[in-house]
Amino acid sequence: MREVHPWRREARGPALILPDGCLDVIVRPDGEAVVAGPDAVAREHVGDGPYRGVRFSHGVGPLVLGVPADELVGRTVPLADVVGRVPDVGSWLRSRLRDVPAQPWAGAVFDASARGVPVARIADGLGLSARTLHRRCLARFGYGPQHLHRVLRLQRALTRRREGWSWTATAAAVGYVDQQHLAREARALTGRCPSDL
Repeated sequence: MREVHPWRREARGPALILPDGCLDVIVRPDGEAVVAGPDAVAREHVGDGPYRGVRFSHGVGPLVLGVPADELVGRTVPLADVVGRVPDVGSWLRSRLRDVPAQPWAGAVFDASARGVPVARIADGLGLSARTLHRRCLARFGYGPQHLHRVLRLQRALTRRREGWSWTATAAAVGYVDQQHLAREARALTGRCPSDL
Protein backbone atom coordinates (compact mmCIF):
# COMPACT_ATOMS: atom_id res chain seq x y z
CA MET A 1 0.00 0.00 0.00
CA ARG A 2 1.69 3.21 -1.15
CA GLU A 3 0.13 5.23 1.68
CA VAL A 4 2.01 3.23 4.33
CA HIS A 5 5.71 3.94 4.84
CA PRO A 6 7.68 1.95 7.45
CA TRP A 7 10.76 3.80 8.70
CA ARG A 8 13.63 3.57 11.19
CA ARG A 9 15.67 6.40 12.65
CA GLU A 10 18.60 6.56 15.01
CA ALA A 11 17.92 9.82 16.86
CA ARG A 12 20.82 11.80 18.25
CA GLY A 13 19.69 15.00 19.90
CA PRO A 14 16.98 17.41 18.79
CA ALA A 15 15.41 17.25 15.35
CA LEU A 16 12.85 19.50 13.68
CA ILE A 17 9.77 17.58 12.51
CA LEU A 18 8.14 19.38 9.59
CA PRO A 19 4.41 19.18 8.87
CA ASP A 20 3.65 16.80 6.00
CA GLY A 21 -0.04 15.93 6.22
CA CYS A 22 0.75 12.50 7.68
CA LEU A 23 0.17 10.58 10.90
CA ASP A 24 2.68 8.16 12.46
CA VAL A 25 2.58 5.19 14.78
CA ILE A 26 5.98 5.09 16.48
CA VAL A 27 7.73 2.61 18.77
CA ARG A 28 10.10 4.54 21.02
CA PRO A 29 13.45 3.20 22.26
CA ASP A 30 11.78 2.19 25.56
CA GLY A 31 9.27 0.04 23.62
CA GLU A 32 6.26 2.32 24.16
CA ALA A 33 4.08 2.72 21.06
CA VAL A 34 2.72 6.20 20.45
CA VAL A 35 0.63 7.98 17.86
CA ALA A 36 2.12 11.19 16.48
CA GLY A 37 -0.80 13.10 15.04
CA PRO A 38 -0.53 15.31 11.99
CA ASP A 39 1.38 18.52 12.61
CA ALA A 40 -0.05 21.85 11.51
CA VAL A 41 3.32 23.48 12.18
CA ALA A 42 6.82 22.14 12.82
CA ARG A 43 7.76 20.81 16.22
CA GLU A 44 11.04 19.83 17.78
CA HIS A 45 11.68 16.23 18.76
CA VAL A 46 14.15 15.58 21.54
CA GLY A 47 15.36 12.08 22.28
CA ASP A 48 18.11 9.61 21.56
CA GLY A 49 18.01 6.03 20.44
CA PRO A 50 16.45 3.87 17.76
CA TYR A 51 12.92 4.77 16.74
CA ARG A 52 10.83 2.75 14.32
CA GLY A 53 7.46 3.56 12.97
CA VAL A 54 4.94 3.64 10.20
CA ARG A 55 3.93 6.87 8.46
CA PHE A 56 0.42 6.97 7.04
CA SER A 57 -0.16 9.43 4.23
CA HIS A 58 -3.20 10.11 2.02
CA GLY A 59 -5.52 10.15 5.05
CA VAL A 60 -5.14 6.43 5.79
CA GLY A 61 -3.99 6.76 9.42
CA PRO A 62 -7.35 7.83 10.87
CA LEU A 63 -9.01 4.84 9.19
CA VAL A 64 -6.44 2.47 10.69
CA LEU A 65 -6.79 3.98 14.16
CA GLY A 66 -10.53 4.60 14.01
CA VAL A 67 -10.07 8.18 15.27
CA PRO A 68 -10.55 11.45 13.34
CA ALA A 69 -7.22 13.14 12.61
CA ASP A 70 -8.36 16.50 14.00
CA GLU A 71 -8.44 14.92 17.47
CA LEU A 72 -4.70 14.21 17.18
CA VAL A 73 -3.31 17.36 15.54
CA GLY A 74 0.00 18.40 17.10
CA ARG A 75 -0.23 15.68 19.75
CA THR A 76 1.77 12.58 20.60
CA VAL A 77 -0.24 10.15 22.70
CA PRO A 78 0.22 6.53 23.77
CA LEU A 79 -1.24 4.12 21.20
CA ALA A 80 -3.04 2.37 24.07
CA ASP A 81 -4.95 5.60 24.83
CA VAL A 82 -6.22 5.67 21.24
CA VAL A 83 -7.00 2.01 20.48
CA GLY A 84 -6.53 0.09 23.72
CA ARG A 85 -3.70 -2.25 24.66
CA VAL A 86 -1.85 -3.72 21.68
CA PRO A 87 0.60 -6.57 22.53
CA ASP A 88 2.25 -6.67 19.07
CA VAL A 89 2.07 -3.36 17.21
CA GLY A 90 3.29 -4.79 13.89
CA SER A 91 0.71 -7.60 13.80
CA TRP A 92 -2.05 -5.24 14.90
CA LEU A 93 -1.19 -2.73 12.16
CA ARG A 94 -1.08 -5.44 9.48
CA SER A 95 -4.49 -6.76 10.48
CA ARG A 96 -5.98 -3.24 10.61
CA LEU A 97 -4.59 -2.43 7.16
CA ARG A 98 -6.37 -5.46 5.71
CA ASP A 99 -9.66 -4.02 6.98
CA VAL A 100 -9.17 -0.40 5.84
CA PRO A 101 -12.02 0.54 3.50
CA ALA A 102 -11.15 2.11 0.18
CA GLN A 103 -12.02 5.81 0.15
CA PRO A 104 -10.27 7.20 -2.92
CA TRP A 105 -11.40 10.79 -2.40
CA ALA A 106 -8.80 11.34 0.37
CA GLY A 107 -5.97 10.02 -1.81
CA ALA A 108 -7.17 12.23 -4.66
CA VAL A 109 -7.15 15.29 -2.37
CA PHE A 110 -3.66 14.49 -1.06
CA ASP A 111 -2.22 13.83 -4.52
CA ALA A 112 -3.83 16.92 -6.05
CA SER A 113 -2.64 19.10 -3.17
CA ALA A 114 0.86 17.64 -3.48
CA ARG A 115 0.85 18.68 -7.16
CA GLY A 116 -0.37 22.18 -6.30
CA VAL A 117 -3.90 21.92 -7.72
CA PRO A 118 -6.00 24.78 -6.29
CA VAL A 119 -8.42 23.75 -3.54
CA ALA A 120 -11.50 25.03 -5.40
CA ARG A 121 -10.59 22.88 -8.39
CA ILE A 122 -10.08 19.84 -6.14
CA ALA A 123 -13.55 20.31 -4.62
CA ASP A 124 -15.13 20.77 -8.07
CA GLY A 125 -13.35 17.69 -9.41
CA LEU A 126 -14.76 15.60 -6.57
CA GLY A 127 -18.22 17.11 -6.85
CA LEU A 128 -18.03 18.41 -3.28
CA SER A 129 -18.89 21.78 -1.82
CA ALA A 130 -16.04 23.69 -0.17
CA ARG A 131 -17.69 23.11 3.22
CA THR A 132 -18.02 19.35 2.72
CA LEU A 133 -14.42 19.06 1.53
CA HIS A 134 -13.25 21.04 4.56
CA ARG A 135 -15.19 18.82 6.99
CA ARG A 136 -13.90 15.63 5.39
CA CYS A 137 -10.32 16.89 5.36
CA LEU A 138 -10.44 17.71 9.08
CA ALA A 139 -11.30 14.09 9.85
CA ARG A 140 -8.71 12.59 7.51
CA PHE A 141 -5.78 15.06 7.57
CA GLY A 142 -6.32 17.00 10.80
CA TYR A 143 -6.83 20.32 9.07
CA GLY A 144 -8.67 21.81 6.14
CA PRO A 145 -7.70 21.50 2.49
CA GLN A 146 -6.15 24.98 2.33
CA HIS A 147 -3.73 24.21 5.17
CA LEU A 148 -2.93 20.81 3.64
CA HIS A 149 -2.18 22.65 0.39
CA ARG A 150 0.20 25.04 2.22
CA VAL A 151 2.00 22.19 4.02
CA LEU A 152 2.49 20.14 0.86
CA ARG A 153 3.58 23.21 -1.15
CA LEU A 154 6.35 23.80 1.39
CA GLN A 155 7.35 20.13 1.11
CA ARG A 156 7.52 20.51 -2.71
CA ALA A 157 9.68 23.61 -2.31
CA LEU A 158 12.12 21.85 -0.01
CA THR A 159 12.34 18.89 -2.39
CA ARG A 160 13.18 21.21 -5.29
CA ARG A 161 15.79 23.01 -3.23
CA ARG A 162 17.43 19.67 -2.29
CA GLU A 163 17.57 18.93 -6.02
CA GLY A 164 19.69 22.06 -6.52
CA TRP A 165 17.08 24.61 -7.60
CA SER A 166 17.62 28.23 -6.55
CA TRP A 167 15.15 29.67 -4.05
CA THR A 168 13.81 32.06 -6.69
CA ALA A 169 13.20 29.29 -9.23
CA THR A 170 11.74 27.06 -6.52
CA ALA A 171 9.28 29.75 -5.39
CA ALA A 172 8.05 30.30 -8.94
CA ALA A 173 7.83 26.58 -9.75
CA VAL A 174 5.72 25.58 -6.74
CA GLY A 175 3.28 28.48 -6.75
CA TYR A 176 4.58 31.15 -4.40
CA VAL A 177 4.20 34.75 -5.55
CA ASP A 178 7.92 35.32 -5.01
CA GLN A 179 10.84 34.25 -2.84
CA GLN A 180 9.67 36.47 0.03
CA HIS A 181 6.28 34.72 -0.01
CA LEU A 182 8.07 31.37 0.30
CA ALA A 183 10.13 32.74 3.21
CA ARG A 184 7.01 34.01 5.03
CA GLU A 185 5.25 30.67 4.60
CA ALA A 186 8.33 28.75 5.78
CA ARG A 187 8.50 30.90 8.92
CA ALA A 188 4.74 30.54 9.53
CA LEU A 189 4.82 26.74 9.20
CA THR A 190 8.23 25.98 10.72
CA GLY A 191 9.45 29.00 12.67
CA ARG A 192 12.58 28.99 10.50
CA CYS A 193 13.75 30.74 7.37
CA PRO A 194 14.02 28.48 4.28
CA SER A 195 17.84 28.35 4.32
CA ASP A 196 17.72 26.85 7.82
CA LEU A 197 15.56 23.98 6.61
